[in-house]
Amino acid sequence: MINQPANAILRAAFIRKGVFALSLLTLFADSNTMAQSIDDVGISSKVVLEDRYPERRFQFPNGVNSLADVVYSVPAGFRPLILDLYLPKGAGTNDARYPLVVMIHGGGWVGGHTRHSGAFSNWPAALAAIANEGFVVASVEYRLAGEAPFPAAFDDVRNAIRWVRAHADQYGVDKSKALAMGGSAGGQLAALVGTACGDEAYTDAASDEEPAESACVQGVVTWYGVFDFGAIVPVDGDEENRSVAGPPGQYLGCGPTSCDRNVVRAASAISFVDPSDPPFLMIHGIDDPVVSVNQSRAMQARLEKAGVDSTLIEIPGVKHSFISEDAETTINASRKAFDASVAFIKRVLGDG
Repeated sequence: MINQPANAILRAAFIRKGVFALSLLTLFADSNTMAQSIDDVGISSKVVLEDRYPERRFQFPNGVNSLADVVYSVPAGFRPLILDLYLPKGAGTNDARYPLVVMIHGGGWVGGHTRHSGAFSNWPAALAAIANEGFVVASVEYRLAGEAPFPAAFDDVRNAIRWVRAHADQYGVDKSKALAMGGSAGGQLAALVGTACGDEAYTDAASDEEPAESACVQGVVTWYGVFDFGAIVPVDGDEENRSVAGPPGQYLGCGPTSCDRNVVRAASAISFVDPSDPPFLMIHGIDDPVVSVNQSRAMQARLEKAGVDSTLIEIPGVKHSFISEDAETTINASRKAFDASVAFIKRVLGDG
């Protein structure tokens, strides 16, 4: 066990970096991995590439445990990709199984990380609160546009879902119940996970890493998401005066003046809507200048036409990330979105 001074230093380092602060921080390390000298370090007969750093486990109130920076995939030629797991009390230590909530961060496909969302000052604590309701929460990172264009991020999210399902026994996950949730860029990815499942363009052929598991979900929650790139970037042969500059064009790997029509369609969840899609909850600020509320309105209309269980909540007086010039309005909108999302998760996946 780490001594008190070392524990305090680690905790202070997390606070300085702005990752998150916890009143109680516990680090568990397998004693078998803690070598006292080089003589205690085993030598394999071949190159060892696995990350053997001791597991970092943090405890939130009510017995919720979180595993930080768990590597779920190492795409060839890229950095290891990680996720944070939030486990309800007892998960993984008994026979109980809990539905899975996959959280996908925003950041315009060019930034962001697993521990932030809008105006929430402590997003990890919010995710722990969802776990406390009886859900395993996986907050997932993915390759950004500067690293690899679409569909890299989408492939990563799907592989993360498969990875968690493949480790269901270890973490107490009910593989039959999963929901994808995200804001902004994360909303685009969550929606695409929901609608593209089973489509010929995205057959659920398994990844090389987890060949037995599905990437499909049983519900989707989006906050101020993008569903139709055709409404915001120029496509081949399109005479409308829209620019390829900015994060959407970078994410889609667009050319100097237009984007490939097939890529635009493949990245747009609205392209794949059909009656087999899972229930959707979409929440959007009416005054959003970054992602127009019309994106969610058009998606809602398409889902309704297909007979999909769907709900759109429009919040007046707030912009992107539910931000308003008035602090109280920002707080109320963020709480409304969070509470509505948790209620929807419970309705779709059960009471955890």
